[in-house]
Amino acid sequence: MRRPVFSNLLLASGLIAFAQLVTPTHAAAEARLALVIGQSAYRTVPELPNAANDAKGMTELLGNAGFTVTTAANLAQNEMRAAISDFAGKVSASGADTIALVFYAGHGLQIDGENYLVPVDLDPKREADIPLQGVRLNDLLNTLGALPTRARIFMLDACRNNPFPALSGAGHGLAIVDTKAGAPGSFISYSTSPGAEAEDGSGIDSPYTTAALTIAKQPNLPIEEVFKRIRVAVAQSTDGRQIPWESSSLTTDFKFFGESSGRQPSLPGADSMALASGTRSLEDWRKELQGKPAMVAYELVITDDTVPAYQAYIELYAQDTRTSRLRTVLERRRQMLAWERATAINTRASFEAYLANWDNSDLAATARRLLLRVQNRNYGPPVVAAASPAPVAVAMAPTCPCSAPQAPATPVNPSVAPIIKKRVDDTPPKRKVVETPPKRRPPPDEVIYEREPPPGLPPGAVMQGIGVGIGIGMGGHGGDHYRGDYRRY
Repeated sequence: MRRPVFSNLLLASGLIAFAQLVTPTHAAAEARLALVIGQSAYRTVPELPNAANDAKGMTELLGNAGFTVTTAANLAQNEMRAAISDFAGKVSASGADTIALVFYAGHGLQIDGENYLVPVDLDPKREADIPLQGVRLNDLLNTLGALPTRARIFMLDACRNNPFPALSGAGHGLAIVDTKAGAPGSFISYSTSPGAEAEDGSGIDSPYTTAALTIAKQPNLPIEEVFKRIRVAVAQSTDGRQIPWESSSLTTDFKFFGESSGRQPSLPGADSMALASGTRSLEDWRKELQGKPAMVAYELVITDDTVPAYQAYIELYAQDTRTSRLRTVLERRRQMLAWERATAINTRASFEAYLANWDNSDLAATARRLLLRVQNRNYGPPVVAAASPAPVAVAMAPTCPCSAPQAPATPVNPSVAPIIKKRVDDTPPKRKVVETPPKRRPPPDEVIYEREPPPGLPPGAVMQGIGVGIGIGMGGHGGDHYRGDYRRY
């Protein structure tokens, strides 16, 4: 009887060990919530069949990774906003130790520098309709960013071509979103580079989601490494036509499968620093790539996905077949970085600077429109004069017209002085009108006294004296009126 019992114990131990290998070990350490949206059945433009498949595959992957997944498909605008609001409520109720992830597959647009997710009922007649009919990406980011969470992850397979004929002036792809400009603890991934368009793919899933479903399953990969590998895989499968992009402000380690190493990295912000643009200089990349085979160097710069890395490759491998495509990627990346700066500063000078370099780009028409909105702002000398000490000296000068004004210590700005002088000259009449009547109004007992003069005095004398007093106190017209009344008595 002991031998079978021992065998059963060994079998049970083996099953437990196997379950620990295939089951995420982070379930007890953190809560994981995901919202998966797949937009396929658009009502006014052709369907996106792969978007529904992408959402289905990601729902399964995230469920296996320990996420509680809410899946929504083919949402109209109000439904999408409600789904985001409901998901935010779940994240809030889950507490600060929560990983919140949103995956979106469908159309995306950028209008006036803003990114929008596209509901299935969107039917624009002009670009101005998009803010009214679409869902701003920043609203999604800000809604979750306002909640206490351990991390927020956004995966956007939303950079497909613009299918709406009325939006011919809209820019290609999506504009850059810098997570480091917002609340820390966010990670955002685009299926392709900013300003570029993603492919829907010839298989059941898009190239981006196909790579994600394979690579994210690999155990013990930090999220940064997962998306670097996704980028290389997508670039290979599309022959360099599509290169995913991401931005991170994470302050905690995260792995889809495998136990996370802890809430904080060894160095605060180390994860975000690993993805920060420009962490290595052009000269560093020249030294790094020197002497390497072209294919090895190509994968290195695709993995890093920064301007210095692409520039170094183009210089060192000018004859390689991949160089012309990387040159296009580099040009577009520089343009989108310039566009991000222009829209972030949002001044006449910023848009003029963009147009000086990118006057023939797809975003030039938008830049001109935004320039018209800000060109009437006051950038002239009055702003400088207001900050100078001269107006202060004038404003502190005596206001009484009887006093001789002293010369100001500093020269007075002639464009400012006349305005201040006029206001000083106008002040005394206003104060005189208000203060004079109460001081010179006759007391009530004199009014009673004039109606019943004491005996022995000539009535005419009393009336004449009182009439003169009232005339002075009430003003010319009022005094004449009352004097006429007294004479009738």
